Amino acid sequence: MRLVAPALLLLLAACGPVTQQQAERQCFERARLAQQPRGEVGVGASSDGGASARLKLNVSSDFLMGRDPSAVFDSCVFQKTGQPPTQPFYSRTDLKG
Repeated sequence: MRLVAPALLLLLAACGPVTQQQAERQCFERARLAQQPRGEVGVGASSDGGASARLKLNVSSDFLMGRDPSAVFDSCVFQKTGQPPTQPFYSRTDLKG
């Protein structure tokens, strides 16, 4: 029983609120995926004539549902911290394109 209480406290601490900065970083990625899918394509060939190809595509349900990335960002940050973001999604300097 002595070991259960500390383990339970650690588990509960992991579920605690995240900082505003952590939430905004996590939610920014979610909002970017709501903007458009992300992916990469790779094609390669070896000297012995072998070929390889790779396709990786990330599509979010927010994108498929046509949700506004700014609204996704705002609601995500609010859910994680109970506060609105410190700056709007579209005014972030790390937002490209």
